[in-house]
Amino acid sequence: MLTRLIVRSFKNLVDVDVRFGPFTCIAGPNGVGKSNLFDAIHFLSLLAERPLLEAALEVRGGQTAGVRSFFHRSGSQFADEMTFEAEFIVPKMGRDDLGQEATATSTFLRYTLTLGYRAEATSGTLGGLEIRREELRHIPKGEAHQHLLFDHKVRSWRNSAVLSRRWTPYYISTACDGDATLVKVHQDGSGGLPRSYAAANLPRTVLSAAKAAESPTVLLARREMQAWRILQLEPSALRRPDPFTAPTVMGADGSNLAATLFRLAHQSRNGPTPGGAVQAEDIYSELATRLATLYEDVRGVSVERDERRELLTLQVDTRDGTTFPSPSLSDGSLRFLAFAVLEADPEARWVICLEEPENGVHPERLPAMLSLLQDIATDVDSALGDDNPLRQVIVNTHSPAVVQLVPEGSLLVAKAFEIIGSQERHSTGVEFRPLPGTWRTRVDGAPPPIGMGDLLAYLNPRSLGHLRMFQRASGQARMVAERKDVQQLLPFAGAER
Repeated sequence: MLTRLIVRSFKNLVDVDVRFGPFTCIAGPNGVGKSNLFDAIHFLSLLAERPLLEAALEVRGGQTAGVRSFFHRSGSQFADEMTFEAEFIVPKMGRDDLGQEATATSTFLRYTLTLGYRAEATSGTLGGLEIRREELRHIPKGEAHQHLLFDHKVRSWRNSAVLSRRWTPYYISTACDGDATLVKVHQDGSGGLPRSYAAANLPRTVLSAAKAAESPTVLLARREMQAWRILQLEPSALRRPDPFTAPTVMGADGSNLAATLFRLAHQSRNGPTPGGAVQAEDIYSELATRLATLYEDVRGVSVERDERRELLTLQVDTRDGTTFPSPSLSDGSLRFLAFAVLEADPEARWVICLEEPENGVHPERLPAMLSLLQDIATDVDSALGDDNPLRQVIVNTHSPAVVQLVPEGSLLVAKAFEIIGSQERHSTGVEFRPLPGTWRTRVDGAPPPIGMGDLLAYLNPRSLGHLRMFQRASGQARMVAERKDVQQLLPFAGAER
């Protein structure tokens, strides 16, 4: 669970410091920098498992504009380095790539990574990126209250989430040895000298190579960061039947949806159930109830197992007895089902970044969608467990309907600002501002709360003269919003004047 992210000089995130709760909604106009924040989260996730250049090329814009475009640009000048600092909570236990079990000595961690730009790649380096600083340290349990400012139950949720048995601060540290920069990995247990690596020769982060036997807490930090995902559900992937051999965890594009649901239906939390009939009935019933909040005529949800073709196909039954297989379902239904499966899956312990959750959803059904997304996130009023996994949802939007429906403490509004330099070095940055009086305003040094004038566009879309702009088009027919019988239903009628 990502609780705080500081980004310096990455794209237009010049000096951004954002604190996250279990559910966070970021609102702002197109092009202001909302997606750049998601790119920073995605980049850190990729760096936890891939070489530097390979990770960079997977980030939006990496293949087309190159690595240099990731560094903040002011006029014709680019920043020389970019820095990421992330505070996050990791699970207490996990496994490495070889299946070896790892147990954390601390679960509340702070990771710092500074990447520099190398103008000319040489042998042993990749694509002009180099590591200049990499650190992983623990946040003691006694200091957790200074970092976890969102409302939560201390005795149940925080005590189950935050563990601290570490006396020395660092798991990974950076030091200078003459002209050389060394990244050191410190042992989890007591004693033993740290292992040192020359930063200039590192093709990937030290964290990305962690193993359970050598440094279990670093391994669990790596696993946590690998689970930071941008969810980009593709209708074609959601509709596709799954072979019996398909992975049983849903992909970021929605692939393996049927296989994941089949696994949930036929495997209890204590292992496979005999026949799985009772378990399957319960899971399918829960999903049907969820989907019925969006579409009232839903009677059942199930997965058809085709033994001849060895395929699993998700299907929905309606009250009139009609069965719709996944290829026949609407995009909105499939997206909602995918979120419902995530909510029911204790193995999906992700940080989920989602662009524009309102897509494909009728305005009247948007409350059901937002309620489901909030239910996916961990319940901070209850202890962590299989029925309450460590999970988080971050969405961005420019929809007034979404902004008006989310809890006030979950909202951040992205606001651009101009950075004044010399005539040739003007640039823009972005801040993420909370509403006045909410928990983020209690943070020392936080950006000022958003002004009510900046929020007005989300409460009354007509207030910024949008209607007048369309009226200028010659020959334009009367718009729906211009009808007198419609105007009396609109909030703040005439406010654009």
